[in-house]
Amino acid sequence: MITEFDTWGVHERQFWLRGSVPETVVDFDAGSRMWNVYGHPEAARVLSNPKLFSSNMMRLMAAEIGADVEEAQAGELLYLDPPRHTRLRRLVNHAFTPKVLADLEPKIARLTHELLDEAAVTDRLELVSALAYPLPVIVIAELLGVPASDRDLFRKWAESLIPTASGSDVSLVGRFEGQEQVTETTIQQRKEFGEYLADYIEDRRRTPREDLLSGLVHAEVEGERLSDKEIATLADVLLLAGHVTTTMLLGNTILCLDAHRDEFARVRADRSRLPDVIEESLRYLPPFAVTSRVTTAEAEVGGVTIPPDQLVMVWLGAANRDPRVFDDPVEFRPGRDPNPHLTFSRGIHYCIGAGLARLEGRIALDILFDRFAEIATLPDEPPQFVRSSQMLNAHTVPLAVSA
Repeated sequence: MITEFDTWGVHERQFWLRGSVPETVVDFDAGSRMWNVYGHPEAARVLSNPKLFSSNMMRLMAAEIGADVEEAQAGELLYLDPPRHTRLRRLVNHAFTPKVLADLEPKIARLTHELLDEAAVTDRLELVSALAYPLPVIVIAELLGVPASDRDLFRKWAESLIPTASGSDVSLVGRFEGQEQVTETTIQQRKEFGEYLADYIEDRRRTPREDLLSGLVHAEVEGERLSDKEIATLADVLLLAGHVTTTMLLGNTILCLDAHRDEFARVRADRSRLPDVIEESLRYLPPFAVTSRVTTAEAEVGGVTIPPDQLVMVWLGAANRDPRVFDDPVEFRPGRDPNPHLTFSRGIHYCIGAGLARLEGRIALDILFDRFAEIATLPDEPPQFVRSSQMLNAHTVPLAVSA
């Protein structure tokens, strides 16, 4: 059992997600020319005001690195503002309604058992490859209406949007060395994904089915049908939101419990505590530690005036540990009430896959606890993390287990 995150080499990097407790709630980094927001109320203000804090940072990136980022942005919900964001978001919201999620429960449980059976577990389980990755990608592929057997391709495309385990420590939204190469790679991967979907899109035009891809193909926005590129980009966003979030949630929750064995014992004995454990894990080790916005006009945040056309980095992980909002924020304490963490953002860009991630996490963890009497990390084979100071994503989580 590993009891300290320091053992994994991520504690200082991820604890406040800047290496130390921020001295101010808002500051300016002259080196990167970014404004950083660390405080919870300040972060909530930025995320809840799309008119003043735009999600369309692509224009800044295009001006700075010269890449054709507009090509990559078509239909990209993450980088759109109202009113187009509102209309496109409405199209995909029905994929995650309470009824759709409730109907998925038995399927998620069945898939979890099947994947663990396929893993042929004896005394060791690599959580990510065996369960945390394949489970959500199969679910989202079936929702879209594309073959889940192509999940290795989906992983490649999804990881083009985030740093990989073997890549350099760069960001897809900031001004960092290597940004142009990252953006060009993203555009190329998007092109490949669009080419992959082309036959499925054409098939749904001829013969609509009861799947999300058919809904996107036949939907209208402002009286016009979506282009193939917009459909592919929306599907790509759903692929990312529907499976990457769950993959990180499962891995990070197990790591939190492994480092807090008393809480592990409590939730094993009382499964009704699982939702609280998941919420506290989301606060404590947020998968995506930062998001970004661009000021459209002069804005005041935390007593600091930010000029227009400035890139603002909102540090969700730091906001989740703001002592003004959370008592003993450095403590892992399931059952916090309230627990207004910002891990899934706030406002119009609240993570569209949040409900699905919570559902899959609860079901999968419940089954893991049923099937294995002991679950613990291996001291001689620690978790491996994606190399990024802006996210905490376990690439591998080897576990010692006993039936």
